[in-house]
Amino acid sequence: MQKNTAHARPLVSHFTAHELKELDLALEIIGRIPDDPNYYRPKGVDVADILREYHVDFKTHLAALLSDPRLAQLNPKPDLKKLFGETVEALVNDVNWLNNLTVYSQDMTKKPNEVETLRRMLLSMTQDVRAVLIKLAYRIHRLRNLAKETYELRHFISQETLDIYAPIANRLGIHQFKWELEDMAFRYLEPQAYRHIAKSLANNRVQRENCINGFVALLQEHLSTENINGTCYGRPKHIYSIWKKMRHKKLEISELYDLLAVRVIVDNLTQCYTVLGIVHSLWQYIPKEFDDYIANPKENGYQSLHTVILDAEGNRIEVQIRTQQMHDYAELGVAAHWAYKEGGKQSTAIEKSVATLRKLLEEKSGDEEVLSEDFRSELFNDRVYVLTPAGKLVDLVKGSTPLDFAYAVHTEVGHRCRGAKVNGRIIPLTYTLKSGEQIEILTAKESAPNHNWIDPNLGYLKTSRAITKVKNWFRNQQQIENIARGKLLLDKETKRLGIKTLNLVDMLSYFKQPNTDALLEAIGRSDINNRQIVGYFKIPELESLPTNTRPKQSSNKSMISVAGIDNVQTSFAHCCSPVLGDDIIGFISQHHGITIHRVDCKNVTQLPIEKQAQLISVAWGDQKTSHAVPIIIEAFNAQNLLNNVTQILAQSKIHIFNATLDTHSDFSASLNLTIQIEDTHQLSQILTKISCAPNIIEVKRKT
Repeated sequence: MQKNTAHARPLVSHFTAHELKELDLALEIIGRIPDDPNYYRPKGVDVADILREYHVDFKTHLAALLSDPRLAQLNPKPDLKKLFGETVEALVNDVNWLNNLTVYSQDMTKKPNEVETLRRMLLSMTQDVRAVLIKLAYRIHRLRNLAKETYELRHFISQETLDIYAPIANRLGIHQFKWELEDMAFRYLEPQAYRHIAKSLANNRVQRENCINGFVALLQEHLSTENINGTCYGRPKHIYSIWKKMRHKKLEISELYDLLAVRVIVDNLTQCYTVLGIVHSLWQYIPKEFDDYIANPKENGYQSLHTVILDAEGNRIEVQIRTQQMHDYAELGVAAHWAYKEGGKQSTAIEKSVATLRKLLEEKSGDEEVLSEDFRSELFNDRVYVLTPAGKLVDLVKGSTPLDFAYAVHTEVGHRCRGAKVNGRIIPLTYTLKSGEQIEILTAKESAPNHNWIDPNLGYLKTSRAITKVKNWFRNQQQIENIARGKLLLDKETKRLGIKTLNLVDMLSYFKQPNTDALLEAIGRSDINNRQIVGYFKIPELESLPTNTRPKQSSNKSMISVAGIDNVQTSFAHCCSPVLGDDIIGFISQHHGITIHRVDCKNVTQLPIEKQAQLISVAWGDQKTSHAVPIIIEAFNAQNLLNNVTQILAQSKIHIFNATLDTHSDFSASLNLTIQIEDTHQLSQILTKISCAPNIIEVKRKT
């Protein structure tokens, strides 16, 4: 145990006496773990040592020590909450969760969307993002000792590092971690390329050092003349970034001109631009290579001036100029211990979240839970990340239910869903999913969605995509049922009429249907009724007329009285669709007997003088019947329009013959319906009811 204490003490010279006492307790707990000379996986003390130069807060140090995976061997296990508080316990739990996560697979390398989803899940799932910092330190230690592992494991861990952990380090601005993660992973993935670049850099080291030293000496001399207190030094180019540039530009390392790099650190923002002016006055610079990341910071908050110059020998040297504040953030990112206010542009969600995390690391606020929640909510307030039983990651909108998950996995899984388990526990289908949960869907053999699923008030589905899939299923089922019903009705009518052979081509043309299924569906839906089918077979002279202009045949002669006589064959004009209660008039046609119109029908009021003699006085008879009346409904938009109107009609026991919904460029909608009405009084009542529904602009009888 003394060995552990000696190892950890140099890390914490800035901690208080009380904090050192807690640290000794943590080391004493770690000291209880039995020694195992064959154990070479990351240990808490090793990880805390890696975090030393990052100036992390005391609780992060404690959590790094106590997240040692060997702690699980202790019996009894220490009560971390009681000994060290809720924050440390939560951090340790988060680190253990991250260390045990096995979602990644090498297949993800070819699926950028899945890789990005996993990165976001790792950040969103941790209750305190400082746990991610500790996890990155664990990965650094693992890579430093990866040579002891098998080839397969080395390759897997290295690829996972490049796909997941190095990008996360970059996103959090921890560039030191990013560079080490990338270089070490690259070393195992591409050992020959790594050695080739490393050897080339070593061979030219003396030449590069002489070039850099000459540049630095001259620049320092001019900085002193201008009374600028600046630090200049050469910085190494990282092997992985060199390799990426070689591959991107298709060049050998000897053909790269920007392997020389110098960094200049000054006291304030004004001096940054002063130094830039000095550099450009002393050396020729390349305009296209200049970037001002101070005025325009990168998304992860990085700020610096970048320029490339040519020295007297023609060597290209990249120069980075920044303040100490900018440098700390560039190197340590969110882990930097900031003792001063930030400067520069702060506008993106990531930058705001980084500021929140800095406060956490400084522990200047007592409400750590609120700060940690701020970080997660600013970045991930609209998504939830859950797992399939096989460990596949599924990205859903926040508020999604197990049913949304089922439809996201596969449409048929959703259709056959009968229940769900979350982390092995049966839950209702309206349960709101949380990130990190593992979902198992219980299915039946047959597809059978429930109508309740698409009721927005019942909370079964959140995602519009899943709702659409359920609606399409019901629409398809209704179509199948209508086709079957239409076939039965057509067979029944042809048998009754003694029709042995059907000319389907002619019938499709007559009823203006594109195919047999559409014809049968129209019959099953009552868009084509028995009377129209009989008319097709029994009235040859009507075969050439389109169905929308054919008069509707009266089924009872006593409905209309013509000149006081009830038993007269009449038909109702489709152009104005008279209804009991309308003022009507008859027109004596050459082929269809007496056609009944409304007196205000345009075809009547606009009759030529020579045909007005064919008009005859008619009246409604005593026999009541129903009439097909077309109406038109104008609405602000199409959302739920047909559903709302059909519910009103169903409640009033009004039958619908057909319906057509049209949407317009301004998102408004028109719904054309033909409904079955007994008289004008009933028509007036139903139009009033529809006009009172939400979203309705106007309802009227179609003329």
